Amino acid sequence: MSASPGRRPEGEYEARGLASRDEGRDHGDARDDGDDGPRGRGRATRGARPGPPGSGTPAGSVPRVTWQRLTFLPAALVALLLATWLWFVQADLDPLSRNALSDGQVSKALWQHIALTVISTFFVLIIAIPLGILLTRPAFRRAAPAATAFANMGQATPAIGLLALLVIWLGIGRRAALIGIIAYAVLPVLSNTVAGLRANDPTVLEAARGIGMSPLGVLTRVELPLAVPLILAGVRTALVLNVGTATLATFGGGGGLGVLITTGITSQRMPVLVLGSVLTVALALLVDWLASLAELLLRPRGLETGP
Repeated sequence: MSASPGRRPEGEYEARGLASRDEGRDHGDARDDGDDGPRGRGRATRGARPGPPGSGTPAGSVPRVTWQRLTFLPAALVALLLATWLWFVQADLDPLSRNALSDGQVSKALWQHIALTVISTFFVLIIAIPLGILLTRPAFRRAAPAATAFANMGQATPAIGLLALLVIWLGIGRRAALIGIIAYAVLPVLSNTVAGLRANDPTVLEAARGIGMSPLGVLTRVELPLAVPLILAGVRTALVLNVGTATLATFGGGGGLGVLITTGITSQRMPVLVLGSVLTVALALLVDWLASLAELLLRPRGLETGP
């Protein structure tokens, strides 16, 4: 039986979806059965932004840390350490080399180096970040050039010369080595903190004050989150500097992997020198990799520009 003019056969929909067989079902049943037909599926996916073609994920769900970033550098470090160990096993060690590497000397030097790096970085953070915040406040803004110049003097001075002066003043021990490492690494964190806070858009800060936020609220909820990328970049630089500078702590009695390096140089024992150097390089690369992950994970999501 043919349909009358102007009337669609039962069960037929328009191609553009402007009409349906049962308007009551559109407003009622389709809400419960969102997967039973094209209109239900349209409701279920409404508001989702498609990602790039072939990605299979919405644009807003792109992971911050990819599997390449998580696996490439650790795999390279494992390969480097494995190759060093294989070479070290086959090396011909004389009694002096065995004595320098026996009784847990390698692990002791490694843990001393890690302790020097962690403790010095902690003090750098609690000194440089609050000082950088203070120097961007109106009452202390005029002191910023003098403080930055003073911090620049600490890094411009050769590290070994600075350590020698501290040993003369404080005596041999870990304290002199830590103060030298801290003085050498304050500048990147301090300068990046000041630059990050000064780079904030004044109109954004004025808008925050306009909605009734206190100065502390503007600092903690607007200024610091916007400055986080630059601050984290300075912290990453300071970490790598601390790993390298800690090798000089041996000249002040601070221990660390520098003991193996200096022993290998003075006694002309290549296995000891290579082991100390490779462990220092591997530790610096590992610290830089961990800092890069922290830099990605701690960055506020509102500052991401997308893929």
